[in-house]
Amino acid sequence: MNSAFRVIVGLSGGVDSAVSAWLLREQGYRVEGLFMKNWEDDDSTSHCNAEADFADARQVADTLDIPLHRANFASAYREEVFEHCLGEFRAGRTPNPDILCNQRIKFRAFLEYAERLGADYVATGHYAGIGGPAGAHQLLRASDRNKDQTYFLYTLGQEPLSRAIFPLANLAKPEVRRLADSAGFGNYDKPDSTGICFIGERDFRAFLARYISTSPGPIVSVDGGVLGEHVGLAFYTLGQRRGLHLGGHADRPGLPWYVAEKDLENNRLLVAQGHDHPALMNIGLFASDWHWVDGQGPMGEKRCTARLRHRQPDQPATLRPVNAGRWRVDFDTPQRAVAPGQSVVLYDGEVCLGGGIIDTRIPVPEASAVGAA
Repeated sequence: MNSAFRVIVGLSGGVDSAVSAWLLREQGYRVEGLFMKNWEDDDSTSHCNAEADFADARQVADTLDIPLHRANFASAYREEVFEHCLGEFRAGRTPNPDILCNQRIKFRAFLEYAERLGADYVATGHYAGIGGPAGAHQLLRASDRNKDQTYFLYTLGQEPLSRAIFPLANLAKPEVRRLADSAGFGNYDKPDSTGICFIGERDFRAFLARYISTSPGPIVSVDGGVLGEHVGLAFYTLGQRRGLHLGGHADRPGLPWYVAEKDLENNRLLVAQGHDHPALMNIGLFASDWHWVDGQGPMGEKRCTARLRHRQPDQPATLRPVNAGRWRVDFDTPQRAVAPGQSVVLYDGEVCLGGGIIDTRIPVPEASAVGAA
């Protein structure tokens, strides 16, 4: 009987975690909520948003008549996630805080805290599924392909998956909102969060400038010629269009400009004109720091599909071992804006195999000399 198991749900104040708690209670589990505070600074707006989220979580807990715990993981988040990301930005790479937060906060710090409270399982409002027997759990795509969040969860191995429940695996977002409304949750129509994990929806460049010094340098076309000045390579990512301020070049009319490369040695930001310029395209990549859901990974070369970002359609690819801990991914079709520091996540049908951190891009042959000027 489910009533024998205590489940602590990470109540964020959002509609997804609220419905997850409701579903588990309906299934007979002994449900409790836990609101995580994972960021602290002197920004009054950020503080107000956190308090508003807590008020929403409290309303859900009161409606369900379940206990609501509150825990502060801000120190762990700063040390385990934020400081690591700052180091990556300074190195000219583009980290993904949301993936690291899931690995080290939501399914480590939160899980350990919940265990101390006597939890048998933890649950979140992630759109993903779990299948397979004990010791061979699989991370599965959610039914709602538009909301599927397995890209952000690929670092979860057998132990966290054995203790986790994802109640929204087979629900679409409109149905989740309908259930929240019928349950009496005031947040049923609350907008989805689109900001970086626990940092919020703010001007990211201005936020990052509080921690990383600007270091201006030239913006240079891959075809030659200085076009402007950047504020510091840490503040840009490959494929970026906004924030370059390159309008008004009478000798270069037409298509918009995109970041094609970061020349760290010379502090140059290389840009290309046109969304699909060859300098933006890559036929493959090398990646390290792999995490395999099954704990082992493929034994050799494997056909699979890959995603370079959340919600990207699956891209057919071939995975090949290079040396210990490093793999090469070759795409059937060239991919745009492969960014070192981001994750490549691999799938076999509905099953998320795992993923790694991109460290090197493989350019299309005609772009091999891009940036040499």
